[in-house]
Amino acid sequence: MARSEARLLVPALMFIALVVAAVASLGTPLITSVATSFHVSLGSAQWTLTVALLSGAVATPVLGRLGAGPHRRATILATLAVVVAGSTLTVLPLPFAWLLAGRAAQGVGLGLTALMMGVARDHLPEERSAAVIALISVVSIIGAGVGYPLAALLAELGGVRAAYGLGLVVTAAALLTAWRSMPEAPEGRSAHVDVAGAVVLAAALLLVLFLAGERNLWSRHLAVAAGLAVVAVVLLCVWAVIELRSTTPLVDVRAVRHPAVAGANLAMFVGGIGMYLLLTLITRYAQTPHGAGYGFGLTTFVAGLVLIPFSVLGFVAGKLTPRVRTRIADPLLLAGSAVVVGGGFALFAAARSDLAELFAAMGVLGFGVGGFSAAMPGVILAVTPKSETSSAMSFNYVVRSVGYSLGSAIGGLILAAGTGPGHLFPDDSAYITAALVGIGAMGITTLTSLALARRRSSETNP
Repeated sequence: MARSEARLLVPALMFIALVVAAVASLGTPLITSVATSFHVSLGSAQWTLTVALLSGAVATPVLGRLGAGPHRRATILATLAVVVAGSTLTVLPLPFAWLLAGRAAQGVGLGLTALMMGVARDHLPEERSAAVIALISVVSIIGAGVGYPLAALLAELGGVRAAYGLGLVVTAAALLTAWRSMPEAPEGRSAHVDVAGAVVLAAALLLVLFLAGERNLWSRHLAVAAGLAVVAVVLLCVWAVIELRSTTPLVDVRAVRHPAVAGANLAMFVGGIGMYLLLTLITRYAQTPHGAGYGFGLTTFVAGLVLIPFSVLGFVAGKLTPRVRTRIADPLLLAGSAVVVGGGFALFAAARSDLAELFAAMGVLGFGVGGFSAAMPGVILAVTPKSETSSAMSFNYVVRSVGYSLGSAIGGLILAAGTGPGHLFPDDSAYITAALVGIGAMGITTLTSLALARRRSSETNP
């Protein structure tokens, strides 16, 4: 690409990745407002977030496969058009079912993150593309911290439709940006979508996210929940068999079995559980009213401001990581970042009586998540051909989505278990228990990353 075109392409890739992440996260701060505005239960309103995660998880590998083919530009534009259409449904005065349909369409945009990485790897110099891919990975996470406070403020000022209006504006801008800046894929590419694999994967992920979101099912109907979990595992095994036998698999499972890729995805899965667990704990603790004996009783908007250190320090870590990678291997960066997130858990467990301490814990979390996200693509793409960039990273993002969902669910289950009979809020000690679980998760992530580093060292220095 010409230098001027590359300069325009990089901010476009960042902007699109930021927009789709921020819009998909709009459901988080608006759950209570949706329940009130549409006269539905909080459990039903929770699906405005869950359905976006589900559609994103299903769309990601499909779009990743399409993005590996010759029609990547058309795929990007069509996907953003679907997101804009969904954003329109969330703004129009329609019944709750239409809002869910709109949120599902918005969630499809999550699959574009891997495609943005594929574009960067194909059309930028190798050194430049590595840094840009790392930042795209970071931006896809800190987008939640950008969208959360803005959506909460608009909801307080103009209601839930105004908040979703923000999504419509930025997604329309993203579509225009993509239309002006996205190049065509290199020649010689081909891609076919494995429809059977997509259907089975969709069913498995639906069960996984349903079980992650329906916390009452685990506490009241444990046998049913366990049975559904077994069905989900069976479906995932069936999906793996389909992919192995397919000549045009949705995800190249054989490549995923490479020790570096498998280890990275395991680290992403367990690390994702821990990262989202701490994010859930801090935001929930901040909004707990003083009457519970702890907490700060913050409004949705003010609680959203707690995410600012997360976004800022996450971006800082993302900018620093490419420079550090010249001296430290990516798996060691993963391990170091996991230790930082574990430090955030320890800080939260030890000191949370002051709001500044919550800001500090959120900042530590953001720095750790930013470093982890920036280093992750390097581990996977080091053993992945250029043509499979979108597909390989899309699978990693499916793993991340499931990990995040389970992290949120585990946090809810631990806090629910720590809520005494007749009490609305859990005991303060339940937060310590959840933090210890998170430290354990980050410990496993650290050990997995160190094992990856040891393997890479043995391969490069036989």
